[in-house]
Amino acid sequence: MAEKRQDFSLDAVRTDGWFERIGEGIGSFQALCEIVGERFFAFSIIVGARITALTVDRRSPDQTLVDFVVGVGDGDGDLEPQRLTLADFRRRLVGALLVEEERDPPLPSRETDTEAIQLYIGVRYLLLAPLYGYSLRRLILTKSRQQLLVSHDGSDEEYELETFRTRIRSHVRDELDRIASGSRSAIDLSKVAEAEAAALRQEWPKVVSLLGAWPAPLAIFLRTPEGQMLAPDARGLIARGLGLLGSACVHLGEVDQAEEVFRIGIQYAQEGVAAADLFRRLGEALLISDRAGEAIAPLRRSLAFGGGNAEVMPLLGRALLNRGKYVAAYGCFRDALEAGVGERELAEELQKIEVALGPSLTAWKATRVAG
Repeated sequence: MAEKRQDFSLDAVRTDGWFERIGEGIGSFQALCEIVGERFFAFSIIVGARITALTVDRRSPDQTLVDFVVGVGDGDGDLEPQRLTLADFRRRLVGALLVEEERDPPLPSRETDTEAIQLYIGVRYLLLAPLYGYSLRRLILTKSRQQLLVSHDGSDEEYELETFRTRIRSHVRDELDRIASGSRSAIDLSKVAEAEAAALRQEWPKVVSLLGAWPAPLAIFLRTPEGQMLAPDARGLIARGLGLLGSACVHLGEVDQAEEVFRIGIQYAQEGVAAADLFRRLGEALLISDRAGEAIAPLRRSLAFGGGNAEVMPLLGRALLNRGKYVAAYGCFRDALEAGVGERELAEELQKIEVALGPSLTAWKATRVAG
């Protein structure tokens, strides 16, 4: 005799995008994510720890002081304020999430009983799952099994319910390990050479894995006296690494993140060839994201800092062409051709300019030949 089977859709209890939606209503959301860490800020919301103040230590970010309250009251004065260093606060959050709940919830009996389904799966797991790319689809119950069907990063997966909970707790534990190891070796300049080799092989995820922890601590370090006094060769190496990371983000479709990385890199480069390279990469990222008008200024600054015509002029010409500045675009393409860029590479753009300028361009070319 077949086991009785109950199949519940989880559409009504799925929490995909909850953290992002909360962020839309918090003015300091981005700053809190950058200082505390995006997932740790989400953890604090899940466990009910409300951050009331941050005293940022720019020299040692882990020693940043976090003031917070836990619980629900009529006002902050009704709750006991607490203060921990950022490192201890993160450990407290992870510890709270890893504590096993006393669980013996009743089996849900109807798909419309959303509260029973939430309690059966566990509210914290419903909230944690989207942070790691899991979208819960169905809960299937028989006398001998409790199965959870999920979509994870676009792939359908199936777990025993307790196995899924264990997996989520493992992700949370790994988060603490990752940030602890990242804080110890976030800025390892020797990784730049390895990242360059990976970029040549177009292994963009590896570039991100090597340098992805750099932007946040570097943005803070730049504001310290030590950061301001950094030697030019170290600044140049950091700028080169951030340039590689930004380009990797562009290739992976994370253009907004790339733009932020490039801007941090430009602050380290300050001037010269390193700055020219970063302004070129920034302009290219903006051009790729259909922001041609915004791309023009960084590409011109790349030229001003010594960027080569062969690398910069095709990009600047395309940005100007996109904005309908045909004469200026044509001048850029001519400079690019003179710098050794193949005419075939620019054939499509040159044809658009021929069509747009028509007889005027033909007459100008004839004058040039006659001259």
